[in-house]
Amino acid sequence: MPQLNPGPWFFIMITSWLTFSLIIQPKLLTFVSTNPPSNKPSITPSTTPWTWPWT
Repeated sequence: MPQLNPGPWFFIMITSWLTFSLIIQPKLLTFVSTNPPSNKPSITPSTTPWTWPWT
């Protein structure tokens, strides 16, 4: 069964993952902005008790 032979594809897989994780990913992460913390004050929502019709 030739699909169980890791020779043809294992080196390609390791090379592509190393290329992605060491070269491409740091370059992409410089363009992706994270959510900065906001300075807006947190507003507590006013909650009213739920009136159930059967009680």
